[in-house]
Amino acid sequence: MAEKKLQPIIIKRVKKSAHAAHGGAWKIAYADFMTAMMAFFLLMWLLGSTAQGDLQGIASYFQSPLKVAMQGGDGAGNSSSIIPGGGNDLTKVHGQVRRSSAEKNQFSPDALRAERARIDAERIKALQTKIDAMITGNPRLNEYRSQIRLDLTPDGLQIQIVDEQNRPMFDSGSALVKPYMRDILREIGAALGEVENRISLAGHTDAVPYGNGERGYSNWELSADRANASRRELVAAGMPDDKLGRVVGLAASDLLEPDNPRAPVNRRITITVLTHEAEERLMGKRNVLFPQEKTPAEKPDNPALNP
Repeated sequence: MAEKKLQPIIIKRVKKSAHAAHGGAWKIAYADFMTAMMAFFLLMWLLGSTAQGDLQGIASYFQSPLKVAMQGGDGAGNSSSIIPGGGNDLTKVHGQVRRSSAEKNQFSPDALRAERARIDAERIKALQTKIDAMITGNPRLNEYRSQIRLDLTPDGLQIQIVDEQNRPMFDSGSALVKPYMRDILREIGAALGEVENRISLAGHTDAVPYGNGERGYSNWELSADRANASRRELVAAGMPDDKLGRVVGLAASDLLEPDNPRAPVNRRITITVLTHEAEERLMGKRNVLFPQEKTPAEKPDNPALNP
C-alpha cells in the first residue's frame, strides 16, 4: 500500500499543431475536371446536331480510317456544315437554307417585268381616280365633263378631249386653242406634273378633207399642229417636257366613230399615260427593264468610233 502511494502520477499532454500546408493542387484538379465536363458537353452537342448520315460516316472512318481517305465517300470531312440547313453564317438562329427554284424565279426578267406591270397598273388606276376627282371637284371642268373621257387601255390611261357640235376645241381649220380648251389642258397638265410614266400625245381630225389638202396643208399637218398646241399648254401648266414620249398627228386614220367619219367627236386630242410595256412596244425602246445593258448590235467594236 505504501508503494502504491509513492507511485508518481504521469500526465500526458497532447500538443495540437496546425496542418502542414498542402498547396493549391486541388484547384488544378478541379479545373481539369471542369475542362473535361465542357469537352463532354461539346461532344454531346455535336453528336446531337449531326445528321444520321454524317454519324455513320464518322463511324465508318474510325472503323477503317484509310478507306475514306483513299477511296472517298461520305465522311466528316466532306460535310460543309454539321448543322442541318446550316451555312457559312453561323449567327443565323435557324440556319441558312438553299434558295428554292421559286425564289430564284422571283428575280428572273419575266418576274421583274410582271412586277413592273403590276406597279404600272396600280399607279395608272390611282391617276385615273385623281383626275376624275379633279374634274368633279372643279366647277369649270365639270361643265365640260361630257367632252373629257377617261379610259383604261392596254397602253395605259387614255384621256380624250373631244369636240362637240356647238363647242369646238379649236377654230375651224386652225390650231388656235379655244379658252375653255386651254383651261382643260392646264388642269390636266398640272395633274400630270408628278407622273413617272412617259406620255404620248396625238391629234385627230374628222374625215372632212382640208381645202387643197392633197397638194398642200392637209388634215395631217392640222392634227400635228393641234397636238403641238396642246403640248405647249400642258407644259405651261407644269408637266415636264421630257415626259413626252411622242407627239403625233393622225388626221382621220383613227376615227372614234368609224360609222360616222364626219362626226365632231372624231376631232379630238388624245393624251395617253403609257405603261412601260407600251412605251417599249410603241416607241421601239429596248432594254427599258435593264437600261444599263446593251444588245450586241449596240456595242461598238471600237469605242473610239462612239463619241
